[in-house]
Amino acid sequence: MYFTDRGIEELVTRRGEEEVSLAWLGDQLQAFVDEFPDFEVPVERLATWLARGGTGDDDEV
Repeated sequence: MYFTDRGIEELVTRRGEEEVSLAWLGDQLQAFVDEFPDFEVPVERLATWLARGGTGDDDEV
């Protein structure tokens, strides 16, 4: 199991029944990067990956 699986599992356990908007998620990611600027690149990569539908294809947006 990857270390990050713990955090993902906790997120699903605690908030798995909630529905959130993409705007809310974007706000949360921005707040996280403001608090932890060292994570700006990984968060940017995650946001880009999500925006492209979970693919690494640079042609899709």
